[in-house]
Amino acid sequence: MNNREKMEFDVVIAGAGPAGLAAAVRLGQLNQRRQKPALTVAVIEKGGYVGAHLLAGAVLETSALSLLMPDWESKQAPLDAPVSRDQFLILNRKRSWRLPVPPTMRNRGNHLVSLELLCQWLAEQAEALGVNIFPGFAANELIFSADGKVLGVRTGDKGLNADGTPGENFQAGIDLIAGQTILAEGCRGSLSEQIMRQYDLREDCDPQSYGLGLKEIWEVDSAEYQPGLVTHTVGWPLDNKTYGGGFIYHFNQHRISLGFVVGLDYQNPYLDPFQEFQRFKTHPRIRSLLAGGKCVGYGARSLNEGGFQSLPKLTFPGGLLVGCAAGFLNVGKIKGIHNAIKSGLLAAETIAAADLAIEGEELTDYSQKILNSSIIPELRRVRNLRPGFHYGLKMGMAMAAVDQYLFRGKAPWTLRYRQPDYKQTKPARDCVEINYPPPDRVITFDKLTQVYLSGAQQREGEPNHLRLKDPEAAVNINWQQFAGLEQRYCPAAVYEFVIEDGATRLQINAGNCLHCKACDIKDPTQNIVWTVPEGGDGPNYIAM
Repeated sequence: MNNREKMEFDVVIAGAGPAGLAAAVRLGQLNQRRQKPALTVAVIEKGGYVGAHLLAGAVLETSALSLLMPDWESKQAPLDAPVSRDQFLILNRKRSWRLPVPPTMRNRGNHLVSLELLCQWLAEQAEALGVNIFPGFAANELIFSADGKVLGVRTGDKGLNADGTPGENFQAGIDLIAGQTILAEGCRGSLSEQIMRQYDLREDCDPQSYGLGLKEIWEVDSAEYQPGLVTHTVGWPLDNKTYGGGFIYHFNQHRISLGFVVGLDYQNPYLDPFQEFQRFKTHPRIRSLLAGGKCVGYGARSLNEGGFQSLPKLTFPGGLLVGCAAGFLNVGKIKGIHNAIKSGLLAAETIAAADLAIEGEELTDYSQKILNSSIIPELRRVRNLRPGFHYGLKMGMAMAAVDQYLFRGKAPWTLRYRQPDYKQTKPARDCVEINYPPPDRVITFDKLTQVYLSGAQQREGEPNHLRLKDPEAAVNINWQQFAGLEQRYCPAAVYEFVIEDGATRLQINAGNCLHCKACDIKDPTQNIVWTVPEGGDGPNYIAM
């Protein structure tokens, strides 16, 4: 176990999402102009292929992509329909009303895109520039020097038995040693969270706030289908106290990207985000669009919503945080891909300009580049939108209107996030139970049916990557005080309370896991520790 293979690079990037691949592409481009020896670059990705774990709506603002690759059109970047029209609707159970589209949500000039296909294309560009990309290798732990500097990452072992001992097909993880390590794991990345705790990178910021996004791909043949139409909704089926809303994006070739986001600061432990999504589809306006169609894809992923107030310190000795690992999503625009690309580009330029002769150097110039970029002013302008909804939907919308229309994002105050999302959950005794209708299996479905569409898989017999600090707390606290909320906040039926011989226990169906990280965020006792499984495990999204 100690005789691990070592590979040395100048830069190692953990995560082949838009931020990590933008950094890789930019480093490759800069190598072509570099007078010094070219920087060696490696990207590792826990998914079985680039894009296997990538999920977003998604509407792409192309500004950052144009900075990274001005010739993206001639290189046939896989952008789908250009946005032709925006709608913003408020729903009740049976009706909808059109509201003015907020300035931050106007999408003319933007494109619909599959994040998976976009990143597969970016990976091809990076490899053509000499970057090494290794899918199927999970960044399991950081490698530190004796004085605490990050010197790279270790990939996870493969072929372990359930008890953690080497199995018949055991393969030890590989140590990837680097002068600089870029953490581009996306929202709530394991190593990113570890490094933020270790170096107290969140000392001067508010707690991060999160949403859980659920998405389905539908093939439709409806007269209501309009390529390029982007619709966002608020209101029903959520109550006034719960933040969230739906999206409907009309891609080319009669494909609809349909999704729902629920803020993970919701209070009622009986609330089930997956079931709220299924109820959303029964609204007459949405049901008529889906009638006669077929659901062909499903996935779920947490997203950062804290924005400006929740940004951590971005550098540490030996590395940088980029993209959603840092929290650059713009909740007002409901977009993060452009900021992820921009941050990856700036990280690459910072590293290329530095003298990497000293391993573990902290490149604080990166933080200054971010401050001087479009990212911070953009996030600052929408900083009051999300926390305003802590006062409810109606008050939140009114406060958002004042903030954006009257003050144009320059109000002389900043609303704060006082507590992490898991502390917002109320005991079950203080809440009303929600009874969700059974699925009709035409428009609405159960969790296991949809997990099948995600392609989720995990090797049988490997160690459980979802670990409980205290197994008894799951029953004594979560089951007894919070009505076993794990069964509901998880969108993949991973957690199941089972009663055997009169005793209750928590069963973990780890093979269903979509790597959404909701459990890591929402568990009220923070008892669940999400760690990476073997590389290649998890969902296998196709054109999501």
